[in-house]
Amino acid sequence: MADVELQPASDLSDEDVAALFTASYEGYLVPFAVDAAAVRSLTETCDLDRAASVIAVRDGERVGLANLGLRGREAWVGGVGVVPAERRRGTGRRLMHALHENARSHGVERVWLEVIVENTSALALYEKLGYELVQDVELWTLPAAEGEHAGREVSVSEVKAQLPERHEPWQRADGTLSHYDDVRGFATETGAMLFCVRSSVQLQQYTGEPAPLLRALRTFGDLYVLNLPADDPAAAVLRELGGSVTVRQHEMLLEL
Repeated sequence: MADVELQPASDLSDEDVAALFTASYEGYLVPFAVDAAAVRSLTETCDLDRAASVIAVRDGERVGLANLGLRGREAWVGGVGVVPAERRRGTGRRLMHALHENARSHGVERVWLEVIVENTSALALYEKLGYELVQDVELWTLPAAEGEHAGREVSVSEVKAQLPERHEPWQRADGTLSHYDDVRGFATETGAMLFCVRSSVQLQQYTGEPAPLLRALRTFGDLYVLNLPADDPAAAVLRELGGSVTVRQHEMLLEL
């Protein structure tokens, strides 16, 4: 049997990436399947670079992929996986090494990723590769609720002027939000936030006292907060309001 070959993902269509992505995450801890539209959205909003991303091929069959997002000196691993028959053969490690080399060639100094807490095999690999834990992050959901709330919608620029400079996970960072055309602003006397209303209401960034903001936000619909730091004050408020954590992840960083 031939050794696995690594190739750039630049020749793959969105449909090809979606099929390989879904196959590579078969049996994953969280049910996972994407279509071409989801791949296009992820690529555009998270700045995935198809030429810097890598696929693994064995005997003419695609057996794994690793996605790399690029923003100047920062990079993000937007998913790494191999099909079930290819697992435990070192292919994931080879894909990660290739991503790191591609990141270096683009002048990247820091590579970020998230890994589900229960995915201990992936966590062990990332630690061996030199990644260090930055923080634990959580995916929260909170059912909608009617009610009066203090505050008003304001311009996005008004909210941005109040936000402090701080690290945000890649999916809620400024670089991601710059690709959205549906970000809205909201302010109370004690805080302000950026959010989107789609199939669910998505909190993006906030500053100030979270309780009035979250009470107001849930009146727009079911609330979804991706990768909120576990020690963020908003987490305690979400818990008090009856919210649930559906996924816990380690956010990790590799200094190249």
